[in-house]
Amino acid sequence: MNNELPSIFHPDPAPLKLTFLILDGASIMCVASAIDPLRVANRVTGKRLFDWSIVSPDGRPSQTSADLPIAVTGAFDRNNDTDVLVIIGGFGARFEATSALLAQLRRAVRSARAICGVEAGTWLLAHAGLLESRSATTHWEDLEDFAARFPGCDVRPDRYVIDGAVMTAGGASPVFDLMLHLIRSRHGMAVALDVASVFIYDQTRAATEAQPLVSLGRLDGYDPRIARTIRLMESHIDRPLTMAALARRANVTTRTLEKIFMAAIGETPGAYFLRLRLNAARRLVLDTTEPMADIAARTGFSSATAFSRAFARTFGRSPMQMRKDQPGKSTITGHNRQLEQHRHR
Repeated sequence: MNNELPSIFHPDPAPLKLTFLILDGASIMCVASAIDPLRVANRVTGKRLFDWSIVSPDGRPSQTSADLPIAVTGAFDRNNDTDVLVIIGGFGARFEATSALLAQLRRAVRSARAICGVEAGTWLLAHAGLLESRSATTHWEDLEDFAARFPGCDVRPDRYVIDGAVMTAGGASPVFDLMLHLIRSRHGMAVALDVASVFIYDQTRAATEAQPLVSLGRLDGYDPRIARTIRLMESHIDRPLTMAALARRANVTTRTLEKIFMAAIGETPGAYFLRLRLNAARRLVLDTTEPMADIAARTGFSSATAFSRAFARTFGRSPMQMRKDQPGKSTITGHNRQLEQHRHR
């Protein structure tokens, strides 16, 4: 990246050119949240404020996680002129870090003014060595694994992070906020408000707000005791607090905590906490190759046996069986093998 060029976040009426590299498995909401605010900015101003092209690694339509293809203009070409390169990926993006794609990426960013990783697109930036000694974020499900894999990166739980010419966003809503920030910085608050109004979007967050494990929505303002308790639960997935400890920290009795949970959520806090931990475990079972004993420890179970029993009661299959039955598991395993080979070259 050419550090002598002005920041893309300075006021500038000139059109900004963006290239969106969409990887298979990307969320269609992330794609829309990254591109649609720019389209609307052009429409509400009647000016060409932003230009963009959509590409894939091989020139074929990118298949989103909803099995809806995204039409592209062609294959990613490191020689294409662009101001900003935006990489959008979902689960599996970490396995698309082929040596050829990473080499293209490193060459492309030399002439770009900025680069952005959205959700798991951050993994490609890190594999390419572009996040070393920088601050960055990724989707909250991957934060712990990402930090362990890339110790040279200052991994933050923020919604989005801007570190010089490198931007990263945790998911669909954070990248929408990032694009509104870009529009506001270049073209003023009025244009940004017009764009937000088109989408009836009024929940803009600061970049540094942490990504929540549970998105509380209106419940956050409805009963702060529930919001506080759920935040405590999500921060103690690996070391579950007792119901008495949760109630004490929420400044209520255990009985009151049970009553307000039943009224608002329809289940006891104990049942909700267990479900929260098992959902976290399910993601690790399906999205990683971690040993079951490690997953049990990371989700607060005393043993792999206790974890397996609770998992099977909830999901109808043992964690090992669910991992074995996952569609495309052999492909993911192959990607893992290739990635490990690449790491040790």
